Amino acid sequence: MTLRRENIRMVGKLAVVAVGMFAFGYALIPIYRAICEATGINILALGEGRIPGAKATLPANTQVDTSRTITVEFDANARGPWEFKPAQSSLQVHPGEMATVMYEFQNMQNRRMSAQAIPSYAPVQASTHFNKLECFCFKQHTLEPGEKKVWPVVFVIDPKLSKDVKTITLSYTFFEVGGKTPAAPVADAAAHVGTGAGT
Repeated sequence: MTLRRENIRMVGKLAVVAVGMFAFGYALIPIYRAICEATGINILALGEGRIPGAKATLPANTQVDTSRTITVEFDANARGPWEFKPAQSSLQVHPGEMATVMYEFQNMQNRRMSAQAIPSYAPVQASTHFNKLECFCFKQHTLEPGEKKVWPVVFVIDPKLSKDVKTITLSYTFFEVGGKTPAAPVADAAAHVGTGAGT
C-alpha cells in the first residue's frame, strides 16, 4: 500500500511539473515580445501581435544624414572581349544610407574565362569612406562561353566624409585572371611583361 501511495504522489508531482512547463512555454511568447518591445532589442517584434493589416512603425536610422545628398556615379571598364556595365549610370544617396547598384557582365568569348574586378574611386579621399557590404569584386568569377551574370554592389557612405564632396565616382576595371590583357595601365608596366594579368 505504501509503495502504491508513493507512486501516486510521484505521478501527481510529475503531472504538476508537466503542466507548469506547458504553461511557462505558452506564456513565453508574449513575455518575450514584451521584453523586446521594452528594450528595443528585436525590432521584428514591433510588427507582431498588432492589429492585422496595420503597418509597423520602425525606428528611424539615426546614422543617415538626410541633410546631405551625394551623387554616386558608376563606371565600368572592360579590358577584354566581354560586356561589362552598370545597370544605372548614377544614384543619389544620403551618407549613412544603404544603397545597391547592379552590374551586368557577359562573356562574349567561345571559351570559359575567370575574371576579377578592381575598384577605384574619385576623389581619392572618398575611398576610405565608401564602405562596400557586398561586392562582386571580393572574389574571382568563372563564366562559361556566352554566360551572363548580374552582380550587386551594396554600399554605405560614411557620414564622416568631407562635406565638400558632392560627387563620388565608383569605377571598376574587369580583367581576365591569367589572361593576356593587363589589369590596368600602371607606372611599372614593365614588371608585368610576360606575367599575364598580374596579381
